Amino acid sequence: MRVTITEIKEMKQRKEKIPMLTAYDYVTAKMVDEAGVPLILVGDSLGMVMLGYESTIPVTMEEMIHHTKAVVRGAKKALIIGDMPFMTYHISVSDALHNAARFIQEGGAQAVKLEGGESVAEKVRRLVDCGIPVMGHIGLTPQYIHQLGGFKIQGKVAEEAKKLLGDARILEEAGAFAIVLECTPAPLSKLITQKLAIPTIGIGAGPDCDGQVQVISDLLGLYTEFVPRHAKQYARLAGDIKTAVSSYISEVKSLSFPTMEHSYTMDESLIDVIASEAKQSKCR
Repeated sequence: MRVTITEIKEMKQRKEKIPMLTAYDYVTAKMVDEAGVPLILVGDSLGMVMLGYESTIPVTMEEMIHHTKAVVRGAKKALIIGDMPFMTYHISVSDALHNAARFIQEGGAQAVKLEGGESVAEKVRRLVDCGIPVMGHIGLTPQYIHQLGGFKIQGKVAEEAKKLLGDARILEEAGAFAIVLECTPAPLSKLITQKLAIPTIGIGAGPDCDGQVQVISDLLGLYTEFVPRHAKQYARLAGDIKTAVSSYISEVKSLSFPTMEHSYTMDESLIDVIASEAKQSKCR
């Protein structure tokens, strides 16, 4: 049985912290799921860490659905959340419903995530009314990066802080089952968490959120071009992978790989027969 949004809400009530990770492919999702992570986000961050884009803006629904399908096949227990990409829910409620439904019907996800507060509340309400669980996302919202003027902490001044608290309350009222707080000051994140009945999931938002989310590539040390201040590298696999590949190249060139231990065998007498028949065929 998969984790449900009811179970996630109950974790807050029990004051049990909620770990969440991103995953973008079958193998990673399988490992993350088997480790016991209850929430997996197929984030549009895949645009940067998997597809090489400079931001999340170019990511399309087709790319998101493709990766979501792979994650769903790999993870059997975690609740899978599809990250709705740029401009797939902004234009109209109809667009939001259509694209969110694709995540559920085609992708196999159990929920979707939308960036924004009051501006997307109507869409959140309609999605929830139609049976699609929604996770909100406020603070630093990468899809608004051009408007925000870069990847900057949000809510440091009183006006911004009040708006974020208001946005969080509006999303809760609209029916969101949880809200991601990204790059918000720890005291503000704590206040928002205390004021909401639904869980907050922090990323660069301090230790007092109900849960935490990290990009799997940061956690494993795979994406080394930029490591956010709020990320912790629990492994440094990029170096290990480069070392392994260098060793492979060296062994192939030196003829030390493959050995017969890595090879398949057959009856040697068959080779003699085949070679003999090939020689006779050539003579004719």
